[in-house]
Amino acid sequence: MNNGYYAATGGMVTQFGRLDNIANNLANLNTNGFKKTDVVVGDFLRLYQEKREDLPLENQTVEGSKFIHRSITRVPHIVESFTDYKTGSMQQTDNTFDVAINEDNMFFAVNTPDGTRLTRNGSFMLNQDGILTTKEGFEVLPADYDKSKEFIKFTDEEIPSLDKDGFFYIDGAPFKQLLLVRPQNVKNLVQEGNSLLRADAADPLTPVTNSSSILKGFVEKSNVNAVTEMTAMIETHRLVEMYQKAMDAQMNDLNRDAVTRLANVKA
Repeated sequence: MNNGYYAATGGMVTQFGRLDNIANNLANLNTNGFKKTDVVVGDFLRLYQEKREDLPLENQTVEGSKFIHRSITRVPHIVESFTDYKTGSMQQTDNTFDVAINEDNMFFAVNTPDGTRLTRNGSFMLNQDGILTTKEGFEVLPADYDKSKEFIKFTDEEIPSLDKDGFFYIDGAPFKQLLLVRPQNVKNLVQEGNSLLRADAADPLTPVTNSSSILKGFVEKSNVNAVTEMTAMIETHRLVEMYQKAMDAQMNDLNRDAVTRLANVKA
């Protein structure tokens, strides 16, 4: 395989990875609390700068590794993916148990069969037992859950109010406060589906008691910009076409010329 074809193939595979990421963002355009993901495209330059002396080449020669370095270090590939945790737009619903966080990098904590998970989707409801849950049925955790082991529960007659710090009141008396957490490093959060995030085990989930960022009767929409994602999709499709043409030129045009000229032997 010639080096030009290898570089074009690597570029095309990279763009397929970008397309998968863009498609996932667009699919979650209307998912409450969803955070867009993106990828960083790089090349093998740093890898070869660090390891070119140890490449499995004949005699481990520096000259041989330099040749490989010059030839394929510029092949693009996805070097990193990341999530943008910026706050999305707020939509007013006036529903009693719709809650939104109007601050970056802060999350609700919910109870799942796999343990405590974080979410920005504050479209809550009461289950048949009067316990505050997500739409998927995961219990929303209160700030004192570690001590009380009790969830947030209301009766049919109780009409709660909610302040900006996430504190529920019943008839003016304080009742339960939502467990709001701010991880030390959001880069370590792992998406698990259903708008859930898993925090790093070493990251303590310390309650935030005075956030002043809670909005009652609102839900946070996704922070995906449809125009930006569609523009990126068009750009990616064009890059795929460009790499396809480059691959065709490498395999067909150049090889055909080489065979033709080599076959033309003059006496």
